[in-house]
Amino acid sequence: MKIQALVMVSAMGFALSGCPINGGTKYTIGGTVTGLNGTGLVLEINGSDDLSFSTNGSFVFGDRLANNAAYSVTVKTQPSNPSQTCTVRNGSGTIDKAAITNVNVSCTQTGRFAYVANRQSNTISAYAIDGGALLPIGGSPFAANGTTPTALTVDPNGQFLYVANSGSNTISVFSIDAATGVPTAVSFSTATGTAPGAVTVDPTGRYLYVANLTSNNVSAYAIDNGTLTQVTGSPFNVGAEPASLAIDPNGNFLYATNFTGSNVTVFLIDLGNGMLSNISGSPFAAGAGPVSIAIDPTEAFAFVANEGANSLAAYSLTASTGALTAVPGSPFASGTNPESLIVDPAGRYVFAANVDAANQVATYAITPNSGALTFVSAAAAGSLPISVAIDPSGQFVYAVNFNSNNVSAYTVGTSGALTPIAGSPFAAGGQPHGIAID
Repeated sequence: MKIQALVMVSAMGFALSGCPINGGTKYTIGGTVTGLNGTGLVLEINGSDDLSFSTNGSFVFGDRLANNAAYSVTVKTQPSNPSQTCTVRNGSGTIDKAAITNVNVSCTQTGRFAYVANRQSNTISAYAIDGGALLPIGGSPFAANGTTPTALTVDPNGQFLYVANSGSNTISVFSIDAATGVPTAVSFSTATGTAPGAVTVDPTGRYLYVANLTSNNVSAYAIDNGTLTQVTGSPFNVGAEPASLAIDPNGNFLYATNFTGSNVTVFLIDLGNGMLSNISGSPFAAGAGPVSIAIDPTEAFAFVANEGANSLAAYSLTASTGALTAVPGSPFASGTNPESLIVDPAGRYVFAANVDAANQVATYAITPNSGALTFVSAAAAGSLPISVAIDPSGQFVYAVNFNSNNVSAYTVGTSGALTPIAGSPFAAGGQPHGIAID
C-alpha cells in the first residue's frame, strides 16, 4: 500500500509539472518566414534558443516566456547560396498574457525577375534581371488570362504572380518557375469588383487585397498555395476611386489612396482572418488626385503622389495605430503630374515618376528625423512613365513608359541619383502599365 501511495504521489507530481500553476503560465513566441531562398538562416530569441530554417513558413521557438517577460527575436546567421538579407519585424516587446504569433521575418536579395502588365496587348512581359538589364524570358510575352491587365504583384516567397485585369474585373494567378522565371497560369481567374487597378499581398503571404477603382471598394482574399478565397465581409467600402494600395512593413495596416476623394483610407488588418476595419481618424487628407502611396521600411513615414496637385505628401506614421500626420512642409513640390512613387529598401530616398511634359524619374532624399523631402536630381524616362519599382537590394530602379511601350532601367548612385543602364529602355508590350520585381 505504501508503494502504491508513493506511485500515486509521483504521478500527481508529474501531472502538476506539466500544468500551469498560479503565476506560472508561459507563452510561446512565433511568426512567419517569407522570401527565403538560401540556406543557413538562424534566428534566436533573447540571445539563445537557436532556430534554423531551410524553407519558408510558420515557426515557434521552443522556449516559453512568462507574462511580462521581454522578448527579442534577432537574426543570428544570414542565409547564403544565394546570399540574402533577412529582416525581423514585430520582433521585440513584452509578453501580455498571450502567445506572440506575428513575428515577420522577410528575406530579400538582388531581384531575379521582372514582370510588366501590358494593357493594350493583354499580355505579361517577363524578364530575367542581369546586372539591372532586362532580358526577355523565353516565351515572353505571356497571355494575361484577362483583359486590360493593369497592375500586378509577386507574393513574398516569389512563388506566385497576381495580375489585376481592369477590363474583365478579375485576378489572374500564375505560378513562377524558381529557376527560369516563367509564369504558368494557375486554374481559373478570380472575380473582383469593378475595374481593379491595384493589388498587393501582405508580408506573411496569407492575404491579397485589390483596389476596385469604379466600385469604390477593396476586395480581400485568403491565399492557399496560390488559390484565392474571398474573406468574410469582402469587398470592403473605401473612398472615391481607390487608385493604389500599400501595407505597412509589419503587416498590420492597409492604406488606400482615393483619387477622386483626395484622401487616404487606412484599415486595420485582422491577422487571423484578413478582414478589414477602419482605424480612428480615417480617411486622412491628401492633395488633389492621390494616385500612389509608399511606406518607408522603418514604418516611420508614408509618402503619397498627388497627381492633380503636382506634389508629394509626406506623413509621419504611428506604427501602433496606423494613423497619418502631415510632416512639416508637406506637401512638397514635384515635377509635372507625379504618377507613381517608391521608397528604397534602406529608407533613404523616394523615387517619383513625373509624366506628361516632364517624362522623368526624380529622386528625393528623406530627412531621417522629420520625413521632409529634398529634391536630389531627375533622370530622363520614356513617354509617360506611369509606374516605378525598385529591386529588393535597392540597386536598380525601373520606370514603365505607357506611351513609348518600354521600360527605363537605372542604377542607383550613392547620392540616390539615377544613371541609365546600358541598353535601356527595354521593349515591352502595348501600353505597359504596372511592374513587379521578384
